[in-house]
Amino acid sequence: MRAIILAAGLGLRLQQPPGEQFPKCLLRFDGVTLLERHLSMLEAAGVDEVVLALGFQPERVEAELKQAGRKVPEIRLNPRFDLGSVLTVHTVADALTRGGDVLLMDADVLYDERMLAALVAGDHANRLLIDRDYEAGDEPVKLCLKNGVPVELRKQLAVGLEYDTIGESVGFFRFTQATAERFAQIVAGYIDSGRANMPHEEAVRDLLLERTHAFDTADVTGLPWIEIDFPNDVARASEEVLPQLQRTAGVTR
Repeated sequence: MRAIILAAGLGLRLQQPPGEQFPKCLLRFDGVTLLERHLSMLEAAGVDEVVLALGFQPERVEAELKQAGRKVPEIRLNPRFDLGSVLTVHTVADALTRGGDVLLMDADVLYDERMLAALVAGDHANRLLIDRDYEAGDEPVKLCLKNGVPVELRKQLAVGLEYDTIGESVGFFRFTQATAERFAQIVAGYIDSGRANMPHEEAVRDLLLERTHAFDTADVTGLPWIEIDFPNDVARASEEVLPQLQRTAGVTR
């Protein structure tokens, strides 16, 4: 199984002072960067291959990993990291299509290791993670299910959409080899049609709504996690999420 970690963006919404910006994956909690936590938990979960998609300050990310005594994973660079994340995914197309199950993971998430365990459990699978206990609003990417089948994956829901389950989509996806290959084709279509500025979740949505590849959903409601986009997310991560992670077994540093 291969993990692709998306860590190319500028993180402008964190409102870091000019000249002091750094990649969000290098945010530290209890002295450990988000990226180090990702790598530690992937290793513990038996994921033996990692591809890191970088863009903003890649040399700093590499230096931080080396300083932490970590082997630097395979790296792909998106020189236009100021555009949408679908372009970043396109830069790792070879990693999507080289065979085996693939995990596609946002780097800016502080999360419980049990979420990763739910994602990697079992043999070949297409899998989404859903948290039914989420804050309403325009920011969360909503995952809607009807009879267990995904019917929407978007921040804004269409009026009249029919579903029986709704929650926030955690920014982690698992694809089988065939599904990953189809996803890479959809992403290439975005680039070819001038939509490189789109978020990659739109391409995942297209994949889901094709209904040609069945997905299961792991419910992670109740497990601590947070996607870090804004300054108040950093505070919540430190004050609310991190203490809960420290009370669970496994990787905490």
